[in-house]
Amino acid sequence: MTPIRRSLLLRLAWRQSLLRLLLLYAVAVLVGVRLGALPWVLLAVTAGVAARGYWRLLRVTRFLDWRQQLRTVHGQGMWAALETLIHRRQTETRARTRRLVGLLRAYRQAATAMPEGALILDRRSLETIWFNKSARRLLGLRYPQSLGRPLPTLFNDPRVAAFLREGIADEAINDLPSPVDPELRLNLRLLRYSDREWLVVLRDVSQLVRLEQVRRDFVANVSHELRTPLTVVHGYLDMMEPDDNPDWAPMLGEMRRQSQRMGDLLEDLLTLSRLEARDELGDEPVPMQPLLTTLRREAEALSQGRHEIVVDDALAADLTGSPKELHSAFSNLVSNAVRYTPTGGRIAVRWAANADGGATLSVQDSGYGIPAQHIPRLTERFYRVSTSRSRESGGTGLGLSIVKHVLGLHGARLEIESEVGRGSRFSCVFGAARLVPRPSAN
Repeated sequence: MTPIRRSLLLRLAWRQSLLRLLLLYAVAVLVGVRLGALPWVLLAVTAGVAARGYWRLLRVTRFLDWRQQLRTVHGQGMWAALETLIHRRQTETRARTRRLVGLLRAYRQAATAMPEGALILDRRSLETIWFNKSARRLLGLRYPQSLGRPLPTLFNDPRVAAFLREGIADEAINDLPSPVDPELRLNLRLLRYSDREWLVVLRDVSQLVRLEQVRRDFVANVSHELRTPLTVVHGYLDMMEPDDNPDWAPMLGEMRRQSQRMGDLLEDLLTLSRLEARDELGDEPVPMQPLLTTLRREAEALSQGRHEIVVDDALAADLTGSPKELHSAFSNLVSNAVRYTPTGGRIAVRWAANADGGATLSVQDSGYGIPAQHIPRLTERFYRVSTSRSRESGGTGLGLSIVKHVLGLHGARLEIESEVGRGSRFSCVFGAARLVPRPSAN
Protein backbone atom coordinates (compact mmCIF):
# COMPACT_ATOMS: atom_id res chain seq x y z
CA MET A 1 0.00 0.00 0.00
CA THR A 2 1.39 3.41 -0.97
CA PRO A 3 1.88 6.18 1.64
CA ILE A 4 -0.71 8.41 -0.07
CA ARG A 5 -3.36 5.70 0.00
CA ARG A 6 -2.49 4.86 3.61
CA SER A 7 -2.93 8.53 4.60
CA LEU A 8 -6.32 8.70 2.90
CA LEU A 9 -7.50 5.59 4.70
CA LEU A 10 -6.38 7.02 8.05
CA ARG A 11 -8.28 10.26 7.42
CA LEU A 12 -11.38 8.34 6.42
CA ALA A 13 -11.16 6.14 9.52
CA TRP A 14 -10.74 9.21 11.77
CA ARG A 15 -13.76 10.93 10.24
CA GLN A 16 -15.91 7.80 10.58
CA SER A 17 -14.94 7.38 14.23
CA LEU A 18 -15.66 11.04 15.00
CA LEU A 19 -19.01 10.88 13.21
CA ARG A 20 -20.05 7.77 15.15
CA LEU A 21 -19.02 9.35 18.43
CA LEU A 22 -21.01 12.55 17.73
CA LEU A 23 -24.02 10.51 16.66
CA LEU A 24 -23.82 8.41 19.84
CA TYR A 25 -23.69 11.50 22.10
CA ALA A 26 -26.53 13.14 20.17
CA VAL A 27 -28.71 10.11 20.81
CA ALA A 28 -27.58 10.09 24.47
CA VAL A 29 -28.60 13.76 24.87
CA LEU A 30 -32.04 13.11 23.40
CA VAL A 31 -32.58 10.11 25.65
CA GLY A 32 -31.29 11.98 28.75
CA VAL A 33 -33.55 14.97 28.11
CA ARG A 34 -36.58 12.76 27.65
CA LEU A 35 -35.84 10.77 30.83
CA GLY A 36 -34.87 13.88 32.78
CA ALA A 37 -31.48 12.35 33.71
CA LEU A 38 -29.12 13.88 31.24
CA PRO A 39 -25.94 13.78 33.43
CA TRP A 40 -26.39 10.13 34.30
CA VAL A 41 -27.03 9.12 30.70
CA LEU A 42 -23.96 11.02 29.50
CA LEU A 43 -21.89 9.42 32.27
CA ALA A 44 -23.09 5.95 31.30
CA VAL A 45 -22.34 6.54 27.62
CA THR A 46 -18.88 7.93 28.42
CA ALA A 47 -18.14 4.93 30.64
CA GLY A 48 -19.24 2.61 27.83
CA VAL A 49 -17.08 4.36 25.27
CA ALA A 50 -14.10 4.22 27.62
CA ALA A 51 -14.67 0.53 28.41
CA ARG A 52 -14.96 -0.35 24.74
CA GLY A 53 -11.78 1.63 23.96
CA TYR A 54 -9.77 -0.12 26.65
CA TRP A 55 -11.14 -3.52 25.51
CA ARG A 56 -10.00 -2.79 21.94
CA LEU A 57 -6.67 -1.58 23.33
CA LEU A 58 -6.26 -4.88 25.19
CA ARG A 59 -6.90 -6.80 21.94
CA VAL A 60 -4.26 -4.72 20.12
CA THR A 61 -1.64 -5.28 22.84
CA ARG A 62 -2.32 -9.03 22.81
CA PHE A 63 -1.98 -9.08 19.03
CA LEU A 64 1.31 -7.20 19.15
CA ASP A 65 2.70 -9.33 21.97
CA TRP A 66 2.01 -12.69 20.27
CA ARG A 67 5.39 -14.26 21.10
CA GLN A 68 6.04 -13.34 24.73
CA GLN A 69 4.49 -11.57 27.73
CA LEU A 70 5.42 -7.98 28.53
CA ARG A 71 8.41 -7.81 30.85
CA THR A 72 9.54 -4.19 30.75
CA VAL A 73 7.05 -1.37 30.30
CA HIS A 74 8.19 2.23 30.51
CA GLY A 75 5.38 4.15 32.16
CA GLN A 76 2.05 2.90 33.39
CA GLY A 77 -1.17 1.74 31.86
CA MET A 78 -2.28 0.19 28.62
CA TRP A 79 -1.18 3.11 26.48
CA ALA A 80 2.39 2.76 27.74
CA ALA A 81 2.25 -0.97 27.01
CA LEU A 82 1.00 -0.22 23.50
CA GLU A 83 3.83 2.24 22.87
CA THR A 84 6.39 -0.26 24.21
CA LEU A 85 5.12 -3.05 21.96
CA ILE A 86 5.05 -0.84 18.91
CA HIS A 87 8.61 0.29 19.65
CA ARG A 88 9.70 -3.34 20.08
CA ARG A 89 8.06 -4.33 16.81
CA GLN A 90 9.81 -1.50 15.00
CA THR A 91 13.16 -2.49 16.52
CA GLU A 92 12.68 -6.13 15.48
CA THR A 93 11.61 -5.06 12.00
CA ARG A 94 14.70 -2.89 11.61
CA ALA A 95 16.95 -5.76 12.79
CA ARG A 96 15.25 -8.18 10.38
CA THR A 97 15.59 -5.67 7.56
CA ARG A 98 19.32 -5.28 8.29
CA ARG A 99 19.76 -9.07 8.22
CA LEU A 100 17.88 -9.35 4.93
CA VAL A 101 19.89 -6.51 3.40
CA GLY A 102 23.09 -8.22 4.55
CA LEU A 103 22.00 -11.52 2.98
CA LEU A 104 21.01 -9.74 -0.22
CA ARG A 105 24.41 -8.06 -0.42
CA ALA A 106 26.16 -11.38 0.23
CA TYR A 107 24.16 -13.09 -2.52
CA ARG A 108 24.85 -10.24 -4.90
CA GLN A 109 28.57 -10.34 -4.14
CA ALA A 110 28.57 -14.10 -4.70
CA ALA A 111 26.75 -13.68 -8.03
CA THR A 112 29.17 -10.94 -9.04
CA ALA A 113 32.20 -13.09 -8.19
CA MET A 114 30.95 -16.12 -10.17
CA PRO A 115 33.33 -17.25 -12.93
CA GLU A 116 30.29 -17.83 -15.15
CA GLY A 117 28.48 -14.90 -16.67
CA ALA A 118 25.02 -14.26 -15.22
CA LEU A 119 22.30 -11.99 -16.57
CA ILE A 120 18.70 -11.34 -15.55
CA LEU A 121 16.35 -10.63 -18.45
CA ASP A 122 12.75 -9.50 -18.69
CA ARG A 123 10.78 -12.43 -20.11
CA ARG A 124 8.68 -10.36 -22.49
CA SER A 125 11.08 -7.77 -23.85
CA LEU A 126 14.29 -9.81 -23.24
CA GLU A 127 15.87 -6.60 -21.95
CA THR A 128 18.83 -6.82 -19.57
CA ILE A 129 17.95 -6.01 -15.95
CA TRP A 130 21.22 -7.00 -14.24
CA PHE A 131 24.55 -8.65 -15.09
CA ASN A 132 27.73 -9.58 -13.23
CA LYS A 133 31.40 -8.88 -13.96
CA SER A 134 31.93 -12.12 -15.91
CA ALA A 135 29.05 -11.22 -18.23
CA ARG A 136 30.70 -7.86 -18.86
CA ARG A 137 33.93 -9.59 -19.85
CA LEU A 138 32.30 -12.28 -22.01
CA LEU A 139 29.80 -10.04 -23.80
CA GLY A 140 31.47 -6.63 -23.65
CA LEU A 141 28.68 -5.09 -21.56
CA ARG A 142 29.05 -1.73 -19.83
CA TYR A 143 27.29 -0.50 -16.73
CA PRO A 144 24.85 1.24 -16.77
CA GLN A 145 24.74 1.80 -20.56
CA SER A 146 23.88 -1.86 -21.31
CA LEU A 147 20.95 -2.02 -18.89
CA GLY A 148 17.68 -2.22 -20.80
CA ARG A 149 19.33 -3.53 -23.96
CA PRO A 150 17.77 -6.72 -25.43
CA LEU A 151 20.24 -9.58 -25.22
CA PRO A 152 19.59 -10.97 -28.77
CA THR A 153 20.89 -7.70 -30.26
CA LEU A 154 24.38 -8.55 -28.96
CA PHE A 155 24.63 -11.69 -31.11
CA ASN A 156 24.51 -12.14 -34.86
CA ASP A 157 23.34 -15.73 -34.37
CA PRO A 158 19.55 -16.06 -34.89
CA ARG A 159 19.55 -19.10 -32.59
CA VAL A 160 19.80 -16.83 -29.55
CA ALA A 161 16.60 -14.90 -30.23
CA ALA A 162 14.65 -18.09 -30.99
CA PHE A 163 16.12 -19.82 -27.95
CA LEU A 164 15.12 -17.00 -25.58
CA ARG A 165 11.66 -16.46 -27.05
CA GLU A 166 10.82 -20.15 -26.81
CA GLY A 167 12.14 -20.27 -23.24
CA ILE A 168 13.94 -23.62 -23.63
CA ALA A 169 15.24 -24.24 -20.12
CA ASP A 170 16.28 -27.88 -20.51
CA GLU A 171 18.82 -27.40 -23.29
CA ALA A 172 21.74 -25.08 -24.03
CA ILE A 173 23.35 -23.37 -27.01
CA ASN A 174 26.89 -24.65 -27.37
CA ASP A 175 29.82 -23.15 -29.26
CA LEU A 176 28.33 -19.66 -29.52
CA PRO A 177 30.83 -16.97 -30.63
CA SER A 178 31.24 -14.06 -28.23
CA PRO A 179 30.36 -10.55 -29.52
CA VAL A 180 33.69 -9.35 -28.12
CA ASP A 181 35.98 -11.98 -29.67
CA PRO A 182 34.84 -14.63 -32.21
CA GLU A 183 37.59 -16.92 -30.92
CA LEU A 184 35.87 -16.91 -27.52
CA ARG A 185 33.25 -19.65 -27.55
CA LEU A 186 30.32 -19.56 -25.13
CA ASN A 187 27.75 -21.94 -23.71
CA LEU A 188 24.39 -20.25 -23.07
CA ARG A 189 21.86 -21.80 -20.71
CA LEU A 190 18.47 -20.51 -19.58
CA LEU A 191 17.18 -20.97 -16.02
CA ARG A 192 13.72 -20.24 -14.62
CA TYR A 193 14.35 -17.35 -12.26
CA SER A 194 10.83 -16.01 -11.64
CA ASP A 195 7.53 -15.53 -13.40
CA ARG A 196 8.76 -12.29 -15.01
CA GLU A 197 12.50 -12.81 -15.42
CA TRP A 198 14.94 -15.28 -16.97
CA LEU A 199 18.35 -16.08 -15.54
CA VAL A 200 20.89 -16.55 -18.35
CA VAL A 201 24.15 -18.33 -17.48
CA LEU A 202 27.18 -18.01 -19.79
CA ARG A 203 30.27 -20.23 -19.67
CA ASP A 204 33.54 -19.90 -21.52
CA VAL A 205 33.96 -23.24 -23.33
CA SER A 206 36.74 -22.18 -25.69
CA GLN A 207 39.17 -24.74 -24.30
CA LEU A 208 36.59 -27.53 -24.52
CA VAL A 209 35.82 -26.57 -28.13
CA ARG A 210 39.51 -26.66 -29.02
CA LEU A 211 39.94 -30.06 -27.36
CA GLU A 212 36.87 -31.36 -29.17
CA GLN A 213 38.32 -30.18 -32.48
CA VAL A 214 41.62 -31.90 -31.71
CA ARG A 215 39.73 -35.10 -30.97
CA ARG A 216 37.76 -34.86 -34.22
CA ASP A 217 40.92 -34.29 -36.25
CA PHE A 218 42.63 -37.19 -34.53
CA VAL A 219 39.76 -39.60 -35.20
CA ALA A 220 39.47 -38.48 -38.81
CA ASN A 221 43.22 -38.77 -39.46
CA VAL A 222 43.53 -42.16 -37.78
CA SER A 223 40.52 -43.47 -39.68
CA HIS A 224 42.02 -42.36 -42.97
CA GLU A 225 45.41 -43.84 -42.11
CA LEU A 226 43.88 -47.19 -41.11
CA ARG A 227 41.76 -47.48 -44.22
CA THR A 228 44.71 -48.23 -46.56
CA PRO A 229 46.34 -51.07 -44.55
CA LEU A 230 42.92 -52.55 -43.84
CA THR A 231 42.13 -52.54 -47.56
CA VAL A 232 45.40 -54.39 -48.22
CA VAL A 233 44.65 -57.00 -45.53
CA HIS A 234 41.12 -57.44 -46.81
CA GLY A 235 42.39 -57.87 -50.38
CA TYR A 236 44.87 -60.61 -49.42
CA LEU A 237 42.18 -62.41 -47.43
CA ASP A 238 39.94 -62.44 -50.50
CA MET A 239 42.77 -64.04 -52.50
CA MET A 240 43.05 -66.92 -50.05
CA GLU A 241 40.51 -69.58 -50.97
CA PRO A 242 39.32 -71.87 -48.15
CA ASP A 243 39.09 -74.79 -50.62
CA ASP A 244 42.87 -74.73 -51.13
CA ASN A 245 43.48 -75.16 -47.39
CA PRO A 246 40.43 -76.73 -45.71
CA ASP A 247 42.10 -76.60 -42.31
CA TRP A 248 42.32 -72.82 -42.55
CA ALA A 249 38.68 -72.31 -43.53
CA PRO A 250 37.40 -71.42 -39.99
CA MET A 251 40.29 -69.00 -39.42
CA LEU A 252 39.86 -67.33 -42.81
CA GLY A 253 36.13 -66.95 -42.24
CA GLU A 254 36.65 -65.30 -38.85
CA MET A 255 39.41 -63.05 -40.22
CA ARG A 256 37.14 -61.91 -43.05
CA ARG A 257 34.27 -61.17 -40.62
CA GLN A 258 36.50 -59.16 -38.33
CA SER A 259 38.08 -57.36 -41.27
CA GLN A 260 34.64 -56.43 -42.57
CA ARG A 261 33.56 -55.28 -39.11
CA MET A 262 36.63 -53.06 -38.81
CA GLY A 263 35.94 -51.64 -42.25
CA ASP A 264 32.36 -50.79 -41.23
CA LEU A 265 33.67 -49.17 -38.06
CA LEU A 266 36.11 -46.98 -40.01
CA GLU A 267 33.38 -45.95 -42.44
CA ASP A 268 31.10 -44.94 -39.55
CA LEU A 269 33.92 -42.99 -37.93
CA LEU A 270 34.61 -41.13 -41.16
CA THR A 271 30.88 -40.44 -41.61
CA LEU A 272 30.64 -39.08 -38.08
CA SER A 273 33.72 -36.90 -38.56
CA ARG A 274 32.27 -35.52 -41.78
CA LEU A 275 28.97 -34.69 -40.08
CA GLU A 276 30.67 -33.01 -37.12
CA ALA A 277 32.67 -30.79 -39.44
CA ARG A 278 29.51 -29.39 -41.05
CA ASP A 279 27.21 -26.71 -39.69
CA GLU A 280 24.31 -27.36 -42.02
CA LEU A 281 23.13 -29.60 -44.83
CA GLY A 282 21.52 -28.84 -48.17
CA ASP A 283 17.78 -28.25 -48.56
CA GLU A 284 16.95 -30.67 -51.35
CA PRO A 285 13.53 -32.29 -51.73
CA VAL A 286 13.37 -35.68 -50.00
CA PRO A 287 10.44 -37.72 -51.40
CA MET A 288 9.19 -39.88 -48.54
CA GLN A 289 7.31 -42.52 -50.53
CA PRO A 290 10.41 -43.88 -52.36
CA LEU A 291 12.44 -43.55 -49.15
CA LEU A 292 9.93 -45.60 -47.15
CA THR A 293 9.89 -48.23 -49.91
CA THR A 294 13.69 -48.42 -49.76
CA LEU A 295 13.60 -48.79 -45.97
CA ARG A 296 11.13 -51.67 -46.30
CA ARG A 297 13.36 -53.48 -48.80
CA GLU A 298 16.44 -53.02 -46.61
CA ALA A 299 14.59 -54.29 -43.54
CA GLU A 300 13.26 -57.33 -45.40
CA ALA A 301 16.71 -58.12 -46.81
CA LEU A 302 18.31 -57.90 -43.36
CA SER A 303 15.48 -59.80 -41.67
CA GLN A 304 15.35 -62.61 -44.28
CA GLY A 305 11.77 -63.44 -43.35
CA ARG A 306 12.36 -63.66 -39.60
CA HIS A 307 10.21 -60.60 -38.74
CA GLU A 308 6.95 -58.92 -39.68
CA ILE A 309 7.80 -55.62 -41.41
CA VAL A 310 5.08 -52.93 -41.54
CA VAL A 311 5.50 -49.51 -43.20
CA ASP A 312 2.76 -46.88 -42.77
CA ASP A 313 2.81 -43.68 -44.86
CA ALA A 314 0.15 -41.61 -43.03
CA LEU A 315 1.21 -38.10 -44.10
CA ALA A 316 0.96 -36.60 -47.58
CA ALA A 317 4.08 -34.48 -47.16
CA ASP A 318 7.79 -34.73 -47.93
CA LEU A 319 10.91 -33.37 -46.25
CA THR A 320 13.60 -30.94 -47.27
CA GLY A 321 17.20 -31.71 -46.41
CA SER A 322 19.97 -34.06 -47.47
CA PRO A 323 18.51 -37.24 -49.00
CA LYS A 324 21.71 -39.22 -48.47
CA GLU A 325 22.13 -38.29 -44.80
CA LEU A 326 18.45 -38.75 -43.94
CA HIS A 327 18.43 -42.16 -45.60
CA SER A 328 21.53 -43.08 -43.59
CA ALA A 329 19.86 -42.03 -40.32
CA PHE A 330 16.56 -43.81 -41.00
CA SER A 331 18.36 -46.91 -42.25
CA ASN A 332 20.40 -47.04 -39.03
CA LEU A 333 17.23 -47.07 -36.94
CA VAL A 334 15.59 -49.74 -39.08
CA SER A 335 18.68 -52.00 -39.11
CA ASN A 336 18.99 -51.66 -35.32
CA ALA A 337 15.36 -52.68 -34.92
CA VAL A 338 15.93 -55.79 -37.04
CA ARG A 339 19.17 -56.71 -35.22
CA TYR A 340 17.75 -56.40 -31.71
CA THR A 341 14.34 -57.99 -32.31
CA PRO A 342 14.03 -61.77 -31.83
CA THR A 343 12.71 -63.98 -34.58
CA GLY A 344 8.95 -63.66 -34.97
CA GLY A 345 8.89 -60.06 -33.76
CA ARG A 346 7.25 -57.06 -35.38
CA ILE A 347 8.89 -53.89 -36.76
CA ALA A 348 6.71 -50.90 -37.69
CA VAL A 349 7.94 -47.83 -39.58
CA ARG A 350 5.46 -44.93 -39.53
CA TRP A 351 5.57 -41.48 -41.18
CA ALA A 352 2.87 -39.25 -39.65
CA ALA A 353 2.05 -35.76 -38.40
CA ASN A 354 2.72 -34.76 -34.81
CA ALA A 355 0.98 -32.42 -32.38
CA ASP A 356 3.41 -29.54 -33.01
CA GLY A 357 2.49 -29.19 -36.66
CA GLY A 358 5.57 -31.06 -37.86
CA ALA A 359 6.11 -34.71 -38.72
CA THR A 360 7.62 -37.80 -37.10
CA LEU A 361 9.25 -40.85 -38.59
CA SER A 362 9.09 -43.56 -35.94
CA VAL A 363 10.60 -47.03 -35.87
CA GLN A 364 8.95 -49.32 -33.33
CA ASP A 365 9.99 -52.90 -32.56
CA SER A 366 8.91 -55.67 -30.24
CA GLY A 367 12.47 -56.53 -29.22
CA TYR A 368 14.32 -56.88 -25.95
CA GLY A 369 13.76 -53.32 -24.78
CA ILE A 370 16.22 -50.97 -23.07
CA PRO A 371 16.45 -50.31 -19.30
CA ALA A 372 15.58 -46.72 -18.41
CA GLN A 373 19.02 -45.91 -16.98
CA HIS A 374 20.67 -46.56 -20.37
CA ILE A 375 18.38 -44.40 -22.54
CA PRO A 376 20.06 -40.99 -21.87
CA ARG A 377 23.44 -42.39 -23.01
CA LEU A 378 22.37 -44.31 -26.11
CA THR A 379 23.57 -41.65 -28.53
CA GLU A 380 27.09 -41.58 -27.06
CA ARG A 381 29.85 -43.07 -29.19
CA PHE A 382 30.49 -46.76 -28.62
CA TYR A 383 28.01 -46.90 -25.74
CA ARG A 384 26.46 -50.35 -25.57
CA VAL A 385 23.64 -51.64 -23.40
CA SER A 386 24.88 -55.19 -23.88
CA THR A 387 28.39 -55.63 -25.28
CA SER A 388 28.02 -59.27 -26.20
CA ARG A 389 24.67 -58.79 -27.93
CA SER A 390 26.00 -55.79 -29.91
CA ARG A 391 29.02 -57.72 -31.15
CA GLU A 392 26.90 -60.69 -32.15
CA SER A 393 24.59 -58.39 -34.15
CA GLY A 394 27.52 -56.75 -35.94
CA GLY A 395 26.88 -53.21 -34.73
CA THR A 396 29.67 -50.62 -34.51
CA GLY A 397 28.27 -48.59 -31.61
CA LEU A 398 28.17 -45.41 -33.73
CA GLY A 399 24.79 -45.71 -35.44
CA LEU A 400 22.75 -43.65 -32.99
CA SER A 401 25.50 -41.03 -32.79
CA ILE A 402 25.24 -40.63 -36.56
CA VAL A 403 21.44 -40.42 -36.31
CA LYS A 404 21.66 -37.70 -33.65
CA HIS A 405 24.10 -35.59 -35.70
CA VAL A 406 22.07 -35.94 -38.90
CA LEU A 407 18.87 -34.89 -37.14
CA GLY A 408 20.65 -32.01 -35.42
CA LEU A 409 21.82 -30.66 -38.78
CA HIS A 410 18.18 -30.80 -39.93
CA GLY A 411 16.86 -29.00 -36.85
CA ALA A 412 15.18 -32.20 -35.67
CA ARG A 413 15.53 -34.33 -32.55
CA LEU A 414 15.58 -38.01 -31.59
CA GLU A 415 13.11 -39.26 -28.98
CA ILE A 416 13.53 -42.71 -27.43
CA GLU A 417 10.88 -44.70 -25.58
CA SER A 418 11.50 -48.24 -24.40
CA GLU A 419 10.27 -50.87 -21.97
CA VAL A 420 12.21 -53.99 -21.12
CA GLY A 421 10.57 -57.05 -22.64
CA ARG A 422 8.11 -55.04 -24.76
CA GLY A 423 10.29 -53.26 -27.31
CA SER A 424 11.45 -49.76 -28.19
CA ARG A 425 10.31 -46.79 -30.21
CA PHE A 426 12.78 -44.40 -31.87
CA SER A 427 11.18 -41.22 -33.26
CA CYS A 428 12.75 -38.61 -35.55
CA VAL A 429 10.76 -35.42 -34.87
CA PHE A 430 10.89 -32.70 -37.56
CA GLY A 431 9.54 -29.18 -37.35
CA ALA A 432 6.89 -27.77 -39.66
CA ALA A 433 9.52 -25.73 -41.53
CA ARG A 434 11.02 -28.95 -42.94
CA LEU A 435 7.77 -30.13 -44.49
CA VAL A 436 6.64 -29.55 -48.07
CA PRO A 437 3.36 -30.70 -49.66
CA ARG A 438 3.74 -33.91 -51.61
CA PRO A 439 3.23 -33.34 -55.33
CA SER A 440 0.08 -34.99 -56.58
CA ALA A 441 0.42 -37.81 -59.10
CA ASN A 442 -0.71 -36.95 -62.63
